[in-house]
Amino acid sequence: MRLGVLYSGGKDSNYALLKEKHNVVCLISIISKNKESFMFHTPNIHMVELQAEAIGLPLLQKTTEGEKEKELEDLKTVIKEAKEKFKLAGIVTGAIESKYQADRIQKICDDLKLKCVNPLWHKDQEELLNELIEHKFKVIISGVFAYGLDKSLLGKELDRKMIDKLVSLKEKYKINPAGEGGEIETTVLDAPFFNKKIEILESEIKAKEDSGIFIIKKAKLVAK
Repeated sequence: MRLGVLYSGGKDSNYALLKEKHNVVCLISIISKNKESFMFHTPNIHMVELQAEAIGLPLLQKTTEGEKEKELEDLKTVIKEAKEKFKLAGIVTGAIESKYQADRIQKICDDLKLKCVNPLWHKDQEELLNELIEHKFKVIISGVFAYGLDKSLLGKELDRKMIDKLVSLKEKYKINPAGEGGEIETTVLDAPFFNKKIEILESEIKAKEDSGIFIIKKAKLVAK
């Protein structure tokens, strides 16, 4: 079955890709101009082009103004284009808990007669983080958006020490350690299916109180 992955460059879409990699023929990304988008990951979304090159899969992108609900029409347009161009039978998502996102993507897939594949749905999120380490993903935290989180986390790698810290913050502040509630965003620099890894050359942190982003300003692919 030929599949396209809804790809944000973060840990969940990349892990979903790993789960379905033998059937995946393209990546699909939405670039939202709205940093508060209800649907789409925004920190370092510009990195998807370099990530697609590292993976070796074609990438279809579409820019949206990010207006609530209207952005779904933009998503539907690019999924339809991908279906026709790559003869897709289904779409893979990295959804874990968000019914808001899952329901809307499912409707689009139903309308376009595509199977919606959600390999991470309702997966234990602490377990998911540990599996990323086991599979040798290199993931950095590119955004924090919740009370109890601060700029000290930005740009840091998701290793076992960081997982322990996120779990302790969950107990203290009731956050989701995998960021499924939007508390944390991530960027993947390497994964088992990357042919090359990403090296960050220039970056910037923009943060205030319990909100901030780690911006990758310049990066390159290097041999693994």
